[in-house]
Amino acid sequence: MEKEKIYSIVKDVILEVLPDLQPEKITIEKSLRELGANSIDRMEVVTLSMEALEMKLPLMSFAAVNNIEGLVEVLAEHYTERAAQ
Repeated sequence: MEKEKIYSIVKDVILEVLPDLQPEKITIEKSLRELGANSIDRMEVVTLSMEALEMKLPLMSFAAVNNIEGLVEVLAEHYTERAAQ
């Protein structure tokens, strides 16, 4: 799956978790914290994104993620690996 599609899914999840957020405020270089997400919100974005992609990854896979782009990169990398199996 291409990264743009994964980004679209992640963006939809962010809007679901943070319903008061204006969609145009979400850009790939922003962090979830910058968008007003607390630690529980951030965890929910990660887990719901994995659910939407029908994936299950250890949460430690996301430890070094600093922004939405990093989240998309980790998901895309593992999604590609899973598709290759």
